[in-house]
Amino acid sequence: MPSKKILVIVGPTASGKTRMAVELAKAHNGEVVSADSMQIYRRMDIGTAKPTAEEMDGVPHHMIDVADPEEDFSVARYVEMASACVDGILSRGKLPIVAGGTGLYVDSLLSGRTFAAFSPDSSLRKELEAELAERGGEAMLAELSLVDPEAAARLHPNDHKRIVRALEVYRSTGRTISEHNRETRALPPRYEALTIGLNFQDRADLWARIDARVDQMAADGLEREVRELLSSGLSPRCTAMQAIGYKEFVAAVEGDMTWREAEELVKLRSRQYAKRQLTWFRRNPEVHWLLWEKNPNFGNARQRSTELLEEFGLG
Repeated sequence: MPSKKILVIVGPTASGKTRMAVELAKAHNGEVVSADSMQIYRRMDIGTAKPTAEEMDGVPHHMIDVADPEEDFSVARYVEMASACVDGILSRGKLPIVAGGTGLYVDSLLSGRTFAAFSPDSSLRKELEAELAERGGEAMLAELSLVDPEAAARLHPNDHKRIVRALEVYRSTGRTISEHNRETRALPPRYEALTIGLNFQDRADLWARIDARVDQMAADGLEREVRELLSSGLSPRCTAMQAIGYKEFVAAVEGDMTWREAEELVKLRSRQYAKRQLTWFRRNPEVHWLLWEKNPNFGNARQRSTELLEEFGLG
């Protein structure tokens, strides 16, 4: 059975993925599925650069505002929900356009990778966490190395979450997480993807775009958004609030640094994140890179993308 064909748009933060996805969706009867690990959260709009109704321009967007910030949202849950969105778009005879900068989400969705079933609230999970608190990471990792040396070799004693996860899979299924991962890697991909990558020819231009975006977030009221999240009772230590653009401004709200210092730190950490994103996406030799000059030319990019879509059988 042939793979289902979809379009994927990746690239570092502030590279124009949202605009590009909307332009191509309008040109090719598409709908957008976000692959951004922060835009899933409700009430976190400004700091995640969530597209506005104006920016969406009438194009349906999926996987935005699907979770509360209090939740720990896993890649497994993303794959389950996003694949349902993609399949729904295909069933309507439209083009799914997966767009975002969270490489793990993109790769897991395309591969059809499954994740060993578990419940974070299970009695086994609590039992293992209690064991870890009593015995420590070294002892738990040593136990894991007896049943799954392959997984244990990849982990550090301080990586408590993954140690507990690997032991949980083994104790609940009798099979190791390494076995499970090997089997899922051997499966054919869920979707056949044409992947377009966006970046700038000169890194300095990307840095300038990132800085301008942070300045715009501040102007749009990011301080108010952070204060409202905190006043709603959201813990400043929850996973969602550890994201770039929130963690730093929480520190400013708490008086640990000035607002200006927080802005500069967000710019620095965003540039560092962009480098990591590029490293991730460049590992895939099948990405067709479109490199912007000083300012993005979406007309030219749309034309080139259309040519690629036609070659791919989606024109």
